[in-house]
Amino acid sequence: RIRFNLLKKKKKKRLPFIKVQFEMWDSDEPVPRLELLKKVKGCDGILCVLTEKIDAQLLEAAGPNLKVVSTMSVGFDHLSLDELKKRGIRVGYTPDVLTDCVAELTVALLLATSRRLIEATHEAKTGGWGTWRTLWLCGHELANSTVGILGLGRIGVAIAERLKPFKVKKFIYTDVAPRPELANMIEAEYVSFDELAKQSDFLAVCCALTQETHGICNWNLFSKMKKNAIFINTSRGGVVNQEDLYEALSTGLIAGAGLDVTTPEPLPTHHPLFTLKNCVILPHIASASYTTRNAMSALAANNLLAGLRGEPMPKELKL
Repeated sequence: RIRFNLLKKKKKKRLPFIKVQFEMWDSDEPVPRLELLKKVKGCDGILCVLTEKIDAQLLEAAGPNLKVVSTMSVGFDHLSLDELKKRGIRVGYTPDVLTDCVAELTVALLLATSRRLIEATHEAKTGGWGTWRTLWLCGHELANSTVGILGLGRIGVAIAERLKPFKVKKFIYTDVAPRPELANMIEAEYVSFDELAKQSDFLAVCCALTQETHGICNWNLFSKMKKNAIFINTSRGGVVNQEDLYEALSTGLIAGAGLDVTTPEPLPTHHPLFTLKNCVILPHIASASYTTRNAMSALAANNLLAGLRGEPMPKELKL
């Protein structure tokens, strides 16, 4: 699935030459679980993507030789961190290199949802485009709006930087604690979770999936939001209670939602959210650009090699 050169000796950095024997799952489909458990036996390192669950069962199957796990993702909810830490296994991941790409997609999804672009395209293709009508396919614009960010990190800042030229009036955010250094970059105000819901015309979810954030976007949030509010999630599907979101959208409690992530993935085609015109669902493509995927692959490989050498990784997750 992932193609990269494992051996590139750079004389300038004087890296020790390391011979690596590797086996690659050369398919776009996820590795079957039983096949993965069989192949990891005796491995010193594993390079995975977010479809592979690295848990106690897999680590037991790998055995005591395993020194490093490198994931080609910024999220790590597919990794059992406690089990990895207990075994002294180092973890590499790929933050930063996908920030711009995810921010771009988030803005695109926000605009597609708020300006009803998917609906409009369907109407144009299927004969719904008739004479000019005053309020036909009207949506909500960013100018003079308040944009809320749930979880202010690199991606949240990048989203705000791209939205600012749209004449957004105000940026607000909430997090586990104020983040003044990042907030100052976009002139964002720290507010409570409830105030984020009440004030936001557009709400972008950018937080990591943790025990604390699991299902945090539920009826409690949606019931406090404005009727014209647009809800956008490009973080992880698990932060949203999808049943509550369906109720909020189908009853007009909020105006629309754009999702790049769902639970499960892929979302079954018969899921109720697919029946709603005011819900735009993408198949988890936020980092899907050639530039970003190549950068993620290279970083994941370099993390793996550094871990095998016993050196500092370019991007290591501290356990």
